[in-house]
Amino acid sequence: MSVERRARVRAFAKINLDLRVIGERADGFHELRTIFQTVSLADRLDIAFTPGRKTAIELDDSAGIADNLVARAARLVLDAARITGRIAMRLDKRIPMGAGLGGGSSDAAAVLLALPVLAGRPLPLATLSALGQQLGSDVPFFLLGGTAVGIGRGTELFPLPDAPALPGVIVAPGIHVSTADAYRALSPRLTTESQENKIFSFQSHAWDVNNAAGFQNDFEPVVFEREPRLASLKRKLAAAGAVPAMMSGSGSALFGLFRDRDGVKRALERFGDAELFPISLVGRARYRTIWRRALAPHVEEGTIWPLRSRYKR
Repeated sequence: MSVERRARVRAFAKINLDLRVIGERADGFHELRTIFQTVSLADRLDIAFTPGRKTAIELDDSAGIADNLVARAARLVLDAARITGRIAMRLDKRIPMGAGLGGGSSDAAAVLLALPVLAGRPLPLATLSALGQQLGSDVPFFLLGGTAVGIGRGTELFPLPDAPALPGVIVAPGIHVSTADAYRALSPRLTTESQENKIFSFQSHAWDVNNAAGFQNDFEPVVFEREPRLASLKRKLAAAGAVPAMMSGSGSALFGLFRDRDGVKRALERFGDAELFPISLVGRARYRTIWRRALAPHVEEGTIWPLRSRYKR
């Protein structure tokens, strides 16, 4: 009789410490320069795998998300690893959806990392990254965690040293911002001169990621024009002492980082009309330690990443 293998994992949110849009590419996507950072706000995913001759994927999704990336990720792993069996998953959403925090992408990456371990069919990081790119441009980053530069569509990743575990606040105002509309509004403002300036400026900040004063997000001007309330929320964060105070991705969530918890307390007192989440930055070492603990009964000893299954065949 086949034995069910079960784990509960966390799918962490991300913020963009810096985000520059260089221009439109030949493939219709936009060329980006960004610095990704994982933070402590996380969804919870219960995932169980039972080996069997037939395949069944079951998802209990409290948020009722249509075409959930979690189920699609599970199917991709089964096909890539050439395995069959029953997968039962329960997703507890805590990351606000459509806010520029990468919740759906992180959920998908959690399946890509956990399912091969439970199934005993490890997949190399390059394969997992290729599967992730089929699901979304942010997914490959969540296979790594910590702080990383993303270029191209954001899928070409270069890890940076872990940033200090600064405390902060995420403000989720519940405003829907269309990423496609934000790109359309921004594209006419992208010039050859601005491309060169952005690349040089971004390079200097990537080399000095702990100097947050110069970080910027190219989407802010166009999004704030349409949603002035977001600009007001950013000013509130800055007034509370946040450095930086920024929008993440194409919005609508904003975040502020502080030197200490007193700054977080000041920020929390200023917002009464938006959903607030105290956070801390999660470095790569901590990210992988949390993953190893979550999958501890199912993985071999060692520091190899992705984690190696003790059931591997």
